[in-house]
Amino acid sequence: MKLKVLSLIAGAIALTLTATSFVVQAQTASSSPLLVAQTAKKQRGPWKNLDLTDAQKAQIQQIRRNTRAQIEAVFTPEQKEKLKAAFEARRAQRQAGQRPTGQRQGPWKNFAELNLTQAQKDQIRQIRESSRQQIQAVLTPEQQAKLKQFQENARQRHQQRQQNQQSN
Repeated sequence: MKLKVLSLIAGAIALTLTATSFVVQAQTASSSPLLVAQTAKKQRGPWKNLDLTDAQKAQIQQIRRNTRAQIEAVFTPEQKEKLKAAFEARRAQRQAGQRPTGQRQGPWKNFAELNLTQAQKDQIRQIRESSRQQIQAVLTPEQQAKLKQFQENARQRHQQRQQNQQSN
């Protein structure tokens, strides 16, 4: 059970850190309307169907940047180095046109190697929860409903995949 919780936390952090880095790169490159339109087209998951306004997108980007900075502050220098090395290895893999195999991809396959303390896990969990609440506050009730529906569907798909794997 603890492994599942740790995997979920690792996945949530991975999603936040990965998505945030792309958003930050896009924003720092230019703030032209063309780039904003291109970035909006690349949205995945529930975000592409929420019809976010430019103001909402900017607020969510800021929340994600803050979240990433707070999470990174939790890591020790050694953990940061391990994470940086894993990101660089993944970047080199992508540039070589290779795709990792297996269930966990990218630097997060080595997330357990960071040897987070329980205090670090708790801090990260609190940061993520705060981030979720801040993002929810930015969304309209309709957008919140769409996001909730997407999350429920994703949970069901995940449960079905687990059941299929267990039966095989």
